[in-house]
Amino acid sequence: MAFDIDKFAATSERITWDDLDLDHFKKNPLSADSLRTLRYMADVEYHTVCYTRDLLTTPSHKEDDVSTFMTMWNREEFWHGEALAAILEVHDIKVDYDQLRANRLKLGWRDRLDPVKQGLLGKFVGSDFVAVHMSWGAANEYSAVAAYKRMAELEQDPVLAELLRRIAKQEARHVAFYVSQARERLMKSKKAQKLTRFLLSKVWAPVGSSIMELDDVRFVFGQLMSGVDGRKAAAKLDQNISNLPGMSGLTIFQKALDGLGVRADGAAPSANGSVATA
Repeated sequence: MAFDIDKFAATSERITWDDLDLDHFKKNPLSADSLRTLRYMADVEYHTVCYTRDLLTTPSHKEDDVSTFMTMWNREEFWHGEALAAILEVHDIKVDYDQLRANRLKLGWRDRLDPVKQGLLGKFVGSDFVAVHMSWGAANEYSAVAAYKRMAELEQDPVLAELLRRIAKQEARHVAFYVSQARERLMKSKKAQKLTRFLLSKVWAPVGSSIMELDDVRFVFGQLMSGVDGRKAAAKLDQNISNLPGMSGLTIFQKALDGLGVRADGAAPSANGSVATA
């Protein structure tokens, strides 16, 4: 069934958390590890506006359905960041906009060059770039849903679990759009399949890798995706991507975890990505 972009736009809304008892965390605080991961998630959600900025230089913004989706997507992701920030604030961790801005400025030339690179790639590739964008987005949103679900499972806090369930529900709608678009565009073009497969296998990295410190990336994915259950979740994500036309056999998630030193035995990765030993 085709994705109904008009219905998506009409039903897009700010995620709510006003009805949740956030004071619950004053007596039942989350672990330091989980707070670090939630801070990472919040920063990534707030950075969505920069991803949108980059994509506005590409052929994607000329597609009516895609531009409509990106507008709603950017709005929803902002409120995800706000919701996570509310949880953090109860734990005396303030997500300050000046700090977010400072983090972006630290990226320096990389941040300023990103929209240029995206624009040049889009001009060189043409309309097939949109298939890459949609497939890339599918991978990112699949991983976001999995991350929120894993966080809820690991922390086992009822209030946090409900908030993450609401966020994951919206992220699942994002997945549906990206997958629908990716499948349709990949089926129409062998060139798009080859280009997408190449870029996913050679360039794709876990969400947040381009903006966060490597130690934070290793920590977060070590917490969420280590151990047998984490690796099963990663394998399922790879299967989802493999189901797209021309992507059979890709294991981008498991490959990324290997590169970060995230292991099925739950051993913590060391600073260089290898497994720490006693």
